[in-house]
This record gives sequence, structure tokens and C-alpha cells, in this order.
Amino acid sequence: MPEMHWTLRWPDGSEERCYSPSSVITELFTPGQSYPMPEFLQRARIAMERASGRVRRKYGFACSSAMDQLDRIEQRVADFEGQTDAQVTCLSIT
Repeated sequence: MPEMHWTLRWPDGSEERCYSPSSVITELFTPGQSYPMPEFLQRARIAMERASGRVRRKYGFACSSAMDQLDRIEQRVADFEGQTDAQVTCLSIT
């Protein structure tokens, strides 16, 4: 299962490198694409849950790193609550 990293630009201009235990991230995000915050969060949840599920099917246990990453994303999204026009940009996937 290929580990992947993806870099995000948050609405405040800060950048963050995120982790995925699976290439599933490439099915939900496109480098250079910006996503409205609710759509971004929905895609991130789907991606991390699918990635953890792939680990479970292969190794017999869920991926805690994927769930930890999702927790960090959800915490960061909360920082922008109420900013209806906030968007997150996927800068790269490696």
C-alpha cells in the first residue's frame, strides 16, 4: 500500500503536509484544485475512512494514523468556522 503525502493551503495562507496510508487520496483530491470548506471536509473524511479501511482489509486492523490525520484536519477546519467563503487548496500529492 503506497504511503502518500498531500500538501494543503488553508484559507489563512498557511500550508500543511498531510499523510495518507493509501493512494485513495488521489481519487478525491486534485493538485492545484481549491475546495469550499464543507466539500473539502467531506472529501477528507471519505478519503481517510477509505484509506483506513484498505489498511484494515490488508492487515486486519484500522490505520490509526489516517484517523489521527482526519482529527487534525477537523480541528483545523474548526478554526475557519463561520467563514462561508473559505476554501482549501490541494497544492500537491506525492
